[in-house]
Parts: sequence; C-alpha cells; structure tokens
Amino acid sequence: MKTKSPYLQYIVDYMLTRQYSLRTIETYLKWITSFIHFHQKRHPSSMGDSEVEIYLEYLVLTKNVSPRTQATALNSLAFLYKHIVKNELSQNLNFARSKRQPKLPVVMTKDEVKLLMTKLTKRYYLIAGLMYGSGLRVMESIQLRVQDIDFDYKCIRVWNGKGNKHRVVTLAVELIPALRNQILQVDEYLKLDLKNEQFSGVWMPYALAKKYPSANKTLAWQFLFPSHNLSNDPETGEIRRHHYHHTCIRKAVKAAVKAAGLTKQITPHTFRHSFATHLLQAGADIRTVQIQLGHSDVQTTQIYTHVLQQGANGVTSPLSHL
Repeated sequence: MKTKSPYLQYIVDYMLTRQYSLRTIETYLKWITSFIHFHQKRHPSSMGDSEVEIYLEYLVLTKNVSPRTQATALNSLAFLYKHIVKNELSQNLNFARSKRQPKLPVVMTKDEVKLLMTKLTKRYYLIAGLMYGSGLRVMESIQLRVQDIDFDYKCIRVWNGKGNKHRVVTLAVELIPALRNQILQVDEYLKLDLKNEQFSGVWMPYALAKKYPSANKTLAWQFLFPSHNLSNDPETGEIRRHHYHHTCIRKAVKAAVKAAGLTKQITPHTFRHSFATHLLQAGADIRTVQIQLGHSDVQTTQIYTHVLQQGANGVTSPLSHL
C-alpha cells in the first residue's frame, strides 16, 4: 500500500508492521487524511483536542454522519495521536454527537433468500450460504481457513472477528458437500503454487508464522476462498495467494438482487440479518443468537425482535377489522 505523502506512508508502514488489517489501515487513513485537509493541511502535531472537536462537530452538523461513522473517525484520530504524534487526546473531548437513529435491519423472507441464492453464480453461492447459514459477516466468510471448518462437530471457528473476538458458530449440514468440494479446489491451487519457486505460502499472523514456519504451505492454513491470482504481500512484497476481495461479494449480490427482481435494499450483510431473524422466528433463545452473531451486548441483538412483531409493536391495524 503506497501513498504520495511521506507522513501518511509512515502511518501505513507503522500499521503494517503491527499487523493491522488492510481494511483498518484504509479506514484510518481515510479519516486522518480528511482531518488534515479539513484544517488546511496543517500537520497533526501542531493540532490537538480543540481541532479534533471542531472536526467531529463538522462531521455531524455539516455532513450529518451516523453515530457509528463519527465513532470511527474518532477512533482513527485517537490512534493517530496516541501512536504517531505521541500525544494522546483528552478522555473528555467536548463535541456535538450524532443523534441520527440507526437504520432498522432489512430482512429477507425465506423465499426471498432461496430465490436470491439461485441467482448467484457457483463461485459466490457458498459464501452466501455461510453468511445466511452461519450468520457470518462478509470479511469473516472470505477470511476463513480450511482448518476453521469442523465437519465432525458441524461448526465453524471464527478467529479475530469484529472487535478481535473469537467464536464458534453453527454449520448447515446442507453446505458440507460444497465445502468439501471447495477444499479440493483449494488443494489443487496449493499443489500448483508449491511448484512455483517464488511462492512464499499463505499469509499468517506474525506470531504464528514465527512459531510454525512451514505451516503457511500446508492445506489446513490456506484460505477457504483463495483468489484466482497470486499477488504481492503489501508488507513484504512476497508472492502469496490471498482470499477473495470483499468488493467482489458485494457486486455479485447486487447483480443477483437485480436478476431476482427484488426491491428491498439488500446487501451481503442482509444475509446475516436474515439469519438472526429467522433463528428467533424458529424459537431460538436470544442469548443463543447473540453468541452466534458475536454481539457484545444483547441489546444489539434485540433489534431483530422488532422485525418479528406483526406491524408496529405487534399492533393490528383497525382496517383489518372492517
């Protein structure tokens, strides 16, 4: 990952050497760059709490961003001042906070899920199946390794999900034949890659790469959904086979929604929303659904109960009694 600014490049290199994900680096860089440009390209070391407060208020009052977006911007700047500028922001920043109400989740019916999945190509059908069948996020799906699938206990182990948390989720038995076939394809890729003298094995977290130096060329550690092409590791320049890019999933789902003629605002994350709602609809305990989704707070999971209620808060319209 290269930038034109030496200062921003330093931030990129700093984060790469500390094993931050590329998506996190891109997000932090976006907000840090926006912050610098907002203040007429002043150097961050010449600014502090007051400039950060002004910027965060601008995002709310002018840009009308959501609470989550404002929080992401704050996290990016907190990182900047703690690790790069070496002058942490105050814990008591005073700024206007976004009061935009979070959107209610869009949920598909079971028939809509079935129809949509028939419109997906074979390449993306299995990923959609995991998102709907196990409640996985997009990145959790494409970052799965072969060894994360436990056929014996019919579960999937998710490592370093959102919030850097681990969890175990259910595996739909209907996906087992497709998963076994997918692993065979991964094995074919690996056999081909091992013939390439430049191949450096799959990327592994630094501590594991150091502890198990030869594991990156074993089938167990390969990504379950490998890219069709080899690429350069952005940190080391070594030749590796990475996983699918998340934008490919979004494009595939968008095309399938159009082909299915569905009018709901459906994204890949809608499969996860539908997983949670349909589990509750089938009588699953909300705590169980919370664990499956990896939510820290059960209140986050409770939003799906609103979708299940008939009409607004279960109220039957008087028109229905005419």
